[in-house]
Amino acid sequence: MAHPASTPTHRTVRVGDIDMHITEQGEGDPVVLCHGFPGLGYSWRHQLRALSAAGYRAIAPDMRGYGRTDAPSDPRAYDRRHTVDDMVGLLDALGIEQAVFSGHDFGAHLTWDLANWASERVRALKQLSVPRMPRMPIRPSIGFRYLASQHFVHLHYFQEHGPADRELGDDPKASLAKIFYALSGANRYLDCWDYPSEGNGYLDVLPESPALPWSWLSEDEFDYYVQEYARTGFTGGLNWYRAEDYVWDQNEDQHDRPITVPTTFIAGSKDPVLEMLGDKPLEAMSALVPGLTSTHIIPGVGHFVQMEAAEQVNSAMLEFLAELD
Repeated sequence: MAHPASTPTHRTVRVGDIDMHITEQGEGDPVVLCHGFPGLGYSWRHQLRALSAAGYRAIAPDMRGYGRTDAPSDPRAYDRRHTVDDMVGLLDALGIEQAVFSGHDFGAHLTWDLANWASERVRALKQLSVPRMPRMPIRPSIGFRYLASQHFVHLHYFQEHGPADRELGDDPKASLAKIFYALSGANRYLDCWDYPSEGNGYLDVLPESPALPWSWLSEDEFDYYVQEYARTGFTGGLNWYRAEDYVWDQNEDQHDRPITVPTTFIAGSKDPVLEMLGDKPLEAMSALVPGLTSTHIIPGVGHFVQMEAAEQVNSAMLEFLAELD
């Protein structure tokens, strides 16, 4: 049933050791939307509108390290204990016992784990872009280093504090345009693997982006990202990559526990994550996620699926939520 139009509201809440900025829209059962890199709570603007219009309370935080939320300098502050505590603390601060969580990119990485770390707080999952995968047999940084010996890999390049922070931060407008375009369905991201790691930064291996607007990103929308990243820099977001070893250590007894809450998975067919991983992770999810009820692969769409294919994502989300009621 359609509900009267509402406008998003903004506020900052104290969550554990940080102040977290959140955008809220609508009233009803809560849905928490967790973005990844290089995103913001603003990345869910299309879903905020659709969810609120359908009678849900949509909540989109700027995740730890991003936007108007505090950004600790130590990568250890981005480990799984801290990021799980952020989500539990957010629910506590808002007086919410249980919510549906949706994650994209690192947000999905977190919310997959949240279903095990704080199962009593997770009603269901709507996961975008990053499928649930078996635990890596080696520490992530070791795997990244090996891949980087073969070709350029941003996962390895981002591990060292300094080079990527400076490269991306020197010109946030150019950096964001290149990243958004390179990861979209309009480009073949894996072409960056044609470059060696030696002597290259991230922007060196990405194609030039066409002028805005794009079909899924207006100049005004893009300018919002530029303004935020010009103010904050990229270090907070990069620290999520630098915490990967800590997360891996902390998940030793948790990672492969089956996820039984109702779950839907949504991704673009041209998402580099799926192109890198192939079909096996999607097949493996049936065993790792017994609660998986549906999978939506949207043709021709890249990594930023909630923006590139907003209507299809909104439809899939609302269909899934209706089945929970």
